[in-house]
This record gives sequence, structure tokens and C-alpha cells, in this order.
Amino acid sequence: MGYKCIVVDDEPLARELIASHLMNFENFELINSFENALKAYTFLETNTVDLIFLDIEMPLLKGNDFLKKLKNLPKVIFTTAYREYAIEGYELNVIDYLLKPITFDRFFVSIEKFKQLQTPVKKQETTLENHIFVVSGSKNIRIVFDEIVFVESRKDYITIHLENGKSHHVKQNISVFEKLLDSNFVRIHRSFIIHAKKLTAYSKNGVEINAVEIPIGNSYKENWLHYLNATILK
Repeated sequence: MGYKCIVVDDEPLARELIASHLMNFENFELINSFENALKAYTFLETNTVDLIFLDIEMPLLKGNDFLKKLKNLPKVIFTTAYREYAIEGYELNVIDYLLKPITFDRFFVSIEKFKQLQTPVKKQETTLENHIFVVSGSKNIRIVFDEIVFVESRKDYITIHLENGKSHHVKQNISVFEKLLDSNFVRIHRSFIIHAKKLTAYSKNGVEINAVEIPIGNSYKENWLHYLNATILK
């Protein structure tokens, strides 16, 4: 299967570099490139593409504003010199953002992300049960994964917060506990793991579950937004 791509960037050298990188991948065809988003918008009114490499800071129309105007949005990879646009990029459902100058190694990672989204996700066969037993005090307590709202870490202990309002304090390292959970859970802070399906609201800096506000750690933002893009917003 071939993938049709376009590049939208006001810098000629940037367009040439992306075209050069893309030539190394089979089944990816660069069908056009544009120096501004208005020309790209006109092209997309009568043509369909699979992937857009899109600069943000451009004259006439910025890349993020261009995306908001598209009716049928293809997959998009931001190409930018400004790291601060990463958060907004994920909120616009882009696959990835590439910081200029774009190295081939980093470009390869973005292409792989795109290819993964094109492959139907098969449910992984696993022997993992839908519950776990934890030691709390003198008892071994059965915790059903789907009843967990979020997990909070304090020093050498974690608190497992449940839907029924109850909680269990367990002497456990949060990183070790994280590996025991299923794919519905995501780490958004060094001290917090959330059950993503229990999410009631989110913003750039935090999430809300059952009226409890939980911060998103700076080092976990990219991972969280990628998870959000690949699962909840998919």
C-alpha cells in the first residue's frame, strides 16, 4: 500500500530535507510540496493525501490554524523550530512533532508512528488476570483493575483509590506496580497513575477524575498526550 504525502513549509531547505528523508522509505510518495498553507488548502479541496508534514510558523496562515480549517483531516506531523508547540500539536491530533533541524533518526521515529496507526491493533494475548492481590496490613486484598480510579505514590507506599470511595495503602514502588497493570492505565506523573477510562476532563496541565484534579508532570506530558491521541481521541 502506498502513502501519499505533502510538505507544507515556507523554507525551501526544510522542504528539500523532508523530501530527501522520505525517499528512503518504500511506499511513501511525496506528491507535492507547498510554500504556504493557503496553496496546500486549495490542493486538498480536490485531492486526498495520507500524511502532511506541516510547519507551524508560516506567513499568511499558520500551520495550526490551517489544521483547524480542514474538513477531512489527514494524518499530520508537525515540523517546527519551536518546542512549545508540542502540546498544542497533540491536542490537534497530530502524530508527532519534529524539531528543526530534522535528523534522519528522528524522522524515522515519526514514520514508524504513522505506520503503526495504519495497522489494525490486535488485542494482545496475555495471561494477565483482571485483578491483582495486594498486601495491606495483615491481609491479601483482591483489587479488580476496572475498579481502580487512580494510584498515588508517597515515598515507599502507594494508595490505590477505588470507585467506591475506598482506598488501600500498600508498601510498593509505583514503578513496579505500574508494570502489573493493564493497558487502560497510564503514568502521568512520577506520583500518579490513572485509569484512562475513568477520565472526566483534561487540560494541558492536568486531568480530572471524579472531581479529583491530578497534575501532569512535565516529563510525562509527551507520553500522556501520545497515549491520549492513540487511544481516547482515536
